Amino acid sequence: VVLAGKGITFDTGGISLKDNDGMWAMKGDLGGAGVVTGTVLAAARRGAPINVVALAALAENMPSGTAIRPGDVLTTMSGITVEILSTDAEGRLVLSDAVHYAQVTYEPSVLKDVATLTGSAGRALGDDYAAVFGRHDELIEQLTAAAETANEAIWRLPLDDTHFKQIESDYADIKNSGAGSPGASVGAAFIGSFVEEDQVWAHFDIASVDLLDSDRPTIPKGYSGWSVRTLDEYLRRHHEE
Repeated sequence: VVLAGKGITFDTGGISLKDNDGMWAMKGDLGGAGVVTGTVLAAARRGAPINVVALAALAENMPSGTAIRPGDVLTTMSGITVEILSTDAEGRLVLSDAVHYAQVTYEPSVLKDVATLTGSAGRALGDDYAAVFGRHDELIEQLTAAAETANEAIWRLPLDDTHFKQIESDYADIKNSGAGSPGASVGAAFIGSFVEEDQVWAHFDIASVDLLDSDRPTIPKGYSGWSVRTLDEYLRRHHEE
């Protein structure tokens, strides 16, 4: 099992600079990397009989003379080219290489990525659910059941051919932003473009639940680590011998 996490250690938006309101919280844009690392650490501490790998895709997104710019075309590790429309859609760029690396290096039976990816997930689900996407119904059902036990609710949002069509680019294979609504599904489609069709895969968008205003019975106020418990429960149920 490979778990890949978005790890933007601070996200200003880069050249596509965010406004200052709430930017302090962008130190938490490494939440996905924290989740996958925490999940593997939990398994290791209990001596779980499982082969699980965490990939933390780490970067800082800052304005710079060497930063990427809107209009640039990047060639990813997989060879897929990406037109940059917004440098603030950076998390999907680091994850594109992480999920590709996961497949070619480890040939996993299951691949999951976790990211504070889109504000759209929060607008759809509020702060009570993380969004989950994928092509494999059985995996989504297993994760949803594990999330219910872990008291970390997730809700499946759509991912279909229309979302992949939306990210087609006139100048590259795909574009990283500017594809319209629904933004959470479009973000998932971007990452899914780097995942082989037969690879069992799920994408968690935790942007709406990674930072909580108050304590909950099993989740502390502040940076929540939402989905560590869910992934831990999933591993216990389906991958430990």
